[in-house]
Amino acid sequence: MSRHELFRPDTPHRRSAGPGETGWLPDASAETLLVTGDEVLRGEVERIVAAAGGTLRTVLDAVEAAPFWDPAAAVLVGSDITTLPPRRRAPAVLVGLNADGEGLWQLAAAIGAECVAVLPDAAAWLAAHLSRSRSPVAGGLVLGVSGGCGGAGATTAAIWLAQAAARRGANVLLVDGDPRGGGLELALAAEDTPGLRWPDLAGASGSIDPGQLAESLPTAGGFSFLSWPGSRDGATAAETSTVSVVLEAARRGFELVVLDIGRGYEPLRAFAWDCDRLLLIVPAQLRAAVATARLLHDLPPVETSLVVRGKPGAVLDGGLIADSVGLPLSGTMPEVRGTAAATELGRLLVSGQQRVVRRFAAAVLEQSVGELR
Repeated sequence: MSRHELFRPDTPHRRSAGPGETGWLPDASAETLLVTGDEVLRGEVERIVAAAGGTLRTVLDAVEAAPFWDPAAAVLVGSDITTLPPRRRAPAVLVGLNADGEGLWQLAAAIGAECVAVLPDAAAWLAAHLSRSRSPVAGGLVLGVSGGCGGAGATTAAIWLAQAAARRGANVLLVDGDPRGGGLELALAAEDTPGLRWPDLAGASGSIDPGQLAESLPTAGGFSFLSWPGSRDGATAAETSTVSVVLEAARRGFELVVLDIGRGYEPLRAFAWDCDRLLLIVPAQLRAAVATARLLHDLPPVETSLVVRGKPGAVLDGGLIADSVGLPLSGTMPEVRGTAAATELGRLLVSGQQRVVRRFAAAVLEQSVGELR
């Protein structure tokens, strides 16, 4: 299957009607609320909403938005808005223009936005997002895994969690979120396994068929994976709009998406905001705890917990680390002899079969994900 068969830029993904359903029919009565006083931004959004077949209500500020906020199918907040009304849910998308620059991401963190759409580049993604908001379809969970400090073992944890979830019978996708991480496929010894990699999805826009995406991805350890190539060739980070389109299809095609985010600012910005929950892996060390606490400022406002890597009886145990960072503890990752060598030799899946690893992964999945089937 070629990459071109995956993309349907003009039409959102549609599904067959299930029992008791009437099919993919948007709710015409549901409206999108846009909060902005910027006329240029308003014009861009009006065109996108019209293309998505929806209706738009525009208000100038937070005070005027208050009565319409909760009933709206989706709320868009312009980059000129810095205060929000009291509400029961966060704004879905912060919308801005290319000229707004990096300030959009700081503003998104300040107001608790779930996503950022930079227009006009993200117009196709936003149109598909608004279409889905009027006709929501249940999807899988996106679980992000990141290191609280360098060398924390996030990739190892992500692989073991994906392997454990697949062992439980779940349909799992493991995603490599760090283009400069050397290629997650090397840790799986799957660099020669045929299937799509991130460069094949460059420039993806509109929507991707979830079933065709799943069929086109390589597999290892009982789960599918999407990796950056494990080669010396330079890897260019995926556009944020591409990441959102791919992860939206992944969410609809898999029960669980385990996302190995990486720790750099760019991977966090590109991937963390599409996660439903986050796990931070941190060694049981004081400096690692301090680095993790600092990292919290760069994370989106989603449910986040810690996995502490260390030996039982360490001076700094998991509970103490979690208390110092200010996050709940989801589990303790065991120090398994030979893990570093297993990573280099592509044998992490073999390490993941050890009883101590299986117990760890099962406990973390139960705490962070719950029942998958």
